[in-house]
Amino acid sequence: MLMPAGRDRTTIQRIVKVNHAGETGAIKIYAAQITVARRLFPHIVPVLEKMRLDEINHCVLFKDAMPARGARPCRVMSLWSLGGYVLGAITALMGERVVWICTEAVESTVHHHLLDQLAFLQSRDPDLHGLIASIQEEELDHLRTAQDAQESKGWLHFAGIFIIGSVTSLMIWLSTWGDTSRMTRELVDAAKKH
Repeated sequence: MLMPAGRDRTTIQRIVKVNHAGETGAIKIYAAQITVARRLFPHIVPVLEKMRLDEINHCVLFKDAMPARGARPCRVMSLWSLGGYVLGAITALMGERVVWICTEAVESTVHHHLLDQLAFLQSRDPDLHGLIASIQEEELDHLRTAQDAQESKGWLHFAGIFIIGSVTSLMIWLSTWGDTSRMTRELVDAAKKH
C-alpha cells in the first residue's frame, strides 16, 4: 500500500486513531450499560452484548490498520474510556429508553463522520475506505436497532440526541486535532467543483 504524503497522510493517521479511540469509547459505553441493565432491564442485555462484540471487533480492526499507516493510539484514550463508561452508566441508570437514545445519538454522529471519512479516503486509501465501509454497515444496524426500540420521541429524545451527539462530535474533533473540520471543508469544496 502506497501512503499519501504530507497533510493527507496526517489526516489518514488521525482517522485511524480517532476511529480506534471511538470504538474503545463505545465498548465502555456498552460495558457500563450491560452492567446496569442486568439488574434493571435484563431483556435488552443480549442486544447490548451483541453490539459490544461488534465494537470490540471494530476496535481490533482499526488497531491492526495503524502500523501500515504509521498511526498510534490516541493521546486522549483514557478520556474516551472514562467518558464512555460514565456516559453508559448514567444513561442506563436513567432507564431503558435513554440507553436507546444514547445509542442513536452516538451512532448517528459516528455515521456522519464515517461518511466524511469515506469521501476523503476513496482515492487516498482504498483499503481503509473498504474497512470503514464494512464497519459502517454494522454501525448503521446499531442505529436502526436503537431507533426501532423507541416508541415515541419527545423532549427527552431530542435533548439526548443533541447533547450526546454534540459531546461525541467534540471528542472526535479533539481527537483529530481539528482535521474533521478540514475534511468537511475539502468535501464541500470538491462538491462545489462538480
